[in-house]
Amino acid sequence: MVKVNPSPLAKGEGRYYGPRWRTLELFLKNCLHQKSRLFNSNITYCSQQDIKPYRPGIQYVVLFYLVLYLNHRYNIMMKNNSKKNLPTTDLIIRSALMEDLKNRHAQDKKLRIIEELGVNHGTSRIDIAVVNGMMHGYEIKSDQDTLQRLPEQMNIFNAVFDKVTLVVGKSHLYNAINMVPDWWGITVAKIDLNGSVIFNLIREGENNKQQDGISIARLLWREEALKILEEAGKAIGLYSKPRDCIYEKLSIIFDKETLGEKVRDKIFFRPEWRPDAPLILNGG
Repeated sequence: MVKVNPSPLAKGEGRYYGPRWRTLELFLKNCLHQKSRLFNSNITYCSQQDIKPYRPGIQYVVLFYLVLYLNHRYNIMMKNNSKKNLPTTDLIIRSALMEDLKNRHAQDKKLRIIEELGVNHGTSRIDIAVVNGMMHGYEIKSDQDTLQRLPEQMNIFNAVFDKVTLVVGKSHLYNAINMVPDWWGITVAKIDLNGSVIFNLIREGENNKQQDGISIARLLWREEALKILEEAGKAIGLYSKPRDCIYEKLSIIFDKETLGEKVRDKIFFRPEWRPDAPLILNGG
């Protein structure tokens, strides 16, 4: 911190060169006081003898504009830092991710992007699910979220989706890498200086080898599950059974790959779906 004693000019000592230069002197001292930490100044004390009456010269004019320039750069730096440190939210990431996924899959012949898809009879929900040739789940953990529920969600998502990607704010990156399985994809969402969301891919997701047939079947509504069994000629005696019996039957008569394909078809053509999950057919 800079400590400056009153100048002799303030006491009426020495020659006086008018209010303009008195204002300049006070301005410079104030800038030194405010910006000393920024520039790591070693100035700690200025005595009265160090501040002498002066005749204005070109060096003071140059110093004046130099301080103005440094003050301008300081303000820009603080503004940029405030944007860099702006935390992400679920809404900010979700909106940007939805737009990114639509652009990324614009050439897919069959595509459905679903927000808040219920899994395991709705006990958990994936933030965004992309249904095309596979089911790819995207779970969002913004800077303002916590990772407290992630372990439980992982167990549920691992049993269902072909691929899973975790989209995190940068404050969660280190913990996320140590928590999720190696086959999960990881993407970091950050806000750039223009306020836009930037996605940085940390790890590409791989195919899931931990899927469970019954968990995949639970994505179906009861009527959809029975319809699949009817088409296979295996629905006899199941119409009055609990839905868990129907899902178990599906997991027995179909392998996981075939069952997954049938479930995707039912979800893709599912009527009366929420308006946030538009059906997109691109040339097919």
